[in-house]
Amino acid sequence: MSAFADLHHADEPLLLPNAWDHASAHLLAAHGFRAVGTTSLAAAAAAGLPDGAAATREETLRLARTLGPGPFLLSVDAEGGFGDDPDEVAEFARELYALGAAGINLEDGLGPADRHAAKIAAVRAAAPGLFVNARTDTYWLADGEDTTRRLDAYVEAGAHGVFVPGLTGPREITGLVRGLAGVPLNVLHSPAGPSVPRLADLGVRRVSLGSLLYRRALGAAVEAAAAVRAGRGPKGTTPSYEEVQSLSRRNRGGSGGTASPG
Repeated sequence: MSAFADLHHADEPLLLPNAWDHASAHLLAAHGFRAVGTTSLAAAAAAGLPDGAAATREETLRLARTLGPGPFLLSVDAEGGFGDDPDEVAEFARELYALGAAGINLEDGLGPADRHAAKIAAVRAAAPGLFVNARTDTYWLADGEDTTRRLDAYVEAGAHGVFVPGLTGPREITGLVRGLAGVPLNVLHSPAGPSVPRLADLGVRRVSLGSLLYRRALGAAVEAAAAVRAGRGPKGTTPSYEEVQSLSRRNRGGSGGTASPG
């Protein structure tokens, strides 16, 4: 866990891009991102399942199995741990750690704070080497009023860092940072919120991109198809067939076979 934890205490905040498959994760790593997260929306959408409904336990494990051996530190978005039983969540975390994950993100979904704290404590006991990022949805699903009480409970239970998506106000961020007394605060990047340098000035230690890259990729795919249909060339960066193919070859340590672009 130390290498991943250290990224939360570096000179700059950890900017964590979230991947959805082997190619996206390895391409991000090739562009200098030392750590990569997963996004639960992508895991769910790829399987035609709803996000945040505890429906993608196996899909999340499958993705971790694919990405765990990669040349980057992996943090897995595990929704609420795919169950209410702390022991079951702990077993899931143990499996992730065995697959090579360095961190896990667990969200409370505004369920009981004591139940989420019990999950955190169980995960810490079952997988001591796993960085536990405890997410509260007080700004995501509510008005933010209960944030401090929940974060205090999660830190007391053993969370290494805390995540408050939807939090963008500089005053509120500063207040939370002061109250956390050195525990890394993670926020979700918002195009309408403070920039990464501004978040750094406010004391934020981790900035996640969440499902942004996945949604941008979907949008770019539709835009490209529509452009071709309209007789135009697609705009933006397009990796070559060989560039994408090389990501798989590098992972397998071989030269790979030849195939027609498809």
